[in-house]
Amino acid sequence: MSKFHTLKIKEIKKETRNSISILFDIPKELIDTYKFIPGQYITIKTTLEGKEIRRSYSICSSPESKELRVAIKEVKNGLFSNFASKKLKVGDLLDIAPPEGKFIIQTATSNQKKYLAFTAGSGITPVMSMIKSVLFKEIHSTFVLVYGNKSEEDTMFKSEIDLLKERYPDRFFVQYIFSQKILDKAILGRIDTSNVNFILKEKFKNFNFDSFYLCGPEAMINNTTETLQENGISLSKIHFELFTSTYTSGAITSKNLDGNTEITVLLDDEETTFEMSKKKFILTAALDQGLDAPYSCQGGICSSCLAKVTEGNAIMDKNTILTDEEIKDGLILTCQAHPTTQKLTVDYDDV
Repeated sequence: MSKFHTLKIKEIKKETRNSISILFDIPKELIDTYKFIPGQYITIKTTLEGKEIRRSYSICSSPESKELRVAIKEVKNGLFSNFASKKLKVGDLLDIAPPEGKFIIQTATSNQKKYLAFTAGSGITPVMSMIKSVLFKEIHSTFVLVYGNKSEEDTMFKSEIDLLKERYPDRFFVQYIFSQKILDKAILGRIDTSNVNFILKEKFKNFNFDSFYLCGPEAMINNTTETLQENGISLSKIHFELFTSTYTSGAITSKNLDGNTEITVLLDDEETTFEMSKKKFILTAALDQGLDAPYSCQGGICSSCLAKVTEGNAIMDKNTILTDEEIKDGLILTCQAHPTTQKLTVDYDDV
């Protein structure tokens, strides 16, 4: 299981009026620990208002830069995002878990591929890491970015994106979409069916894309995925990561479960057995027992709480991350999983 290490903030950069990026200082002895694949995220742990909180943020730097930088956008009533934006300063310390996540791009110098990404708002963050890595490492690959925001002023990394366009004019193409303020060559509107079709059938109709990367709100991802499939694109080529979800966990599955389960949890090479209600989430039950089980979002949109069922069965309320094959292999998101058998064993170490 991933262990947290205390890292010092090296730099804080204002990206837009309501977002920042944070660069961490990585000690030499932890350089290997914090190596990452483009698209991955880190989990930040701290204590605010007397309560421990954990938040996951995507890495926006590329592995080639040797930097660990994340971007944080203020969220209305967001406890940590507002604290980070208004209170954090260079030299402050935060507990950081090593990089993780399944929304990734595996770059290779020999690749000759065409990539297309649809992002909205802060969904650009993991894709920025992908873009930079592809441009720096895959000299024969092309990347197209479709990026939606309210306005130019609300567009994270715009100056950096524009510099990359100038540096790689034959390999990096950008289509901005603004919903409130129009800008030269930008589209007025949102990333919707008509604009996805415009990108595929008109602007880049001669491109045969190998992979598609989607990141942003759930509605945008669902609509874009459906439109891509309607254009004959295989679901296996479409990769996505939700930043927010409208799903209310526990609303369906737990109503159909009665009784208790004897559960055994393997965590940090230690085994703990206790009884829990089937209506409860496995992660919640483990935390209630005082176990330091890994987690971040607790909403089924990251993979921090991943574990493997080695005895018995469990069912998830929600899963937007794991493939059918991974579920067959016993993997579950414990923040969304309920026991369905009288006995259950889950292993956090063997994932």
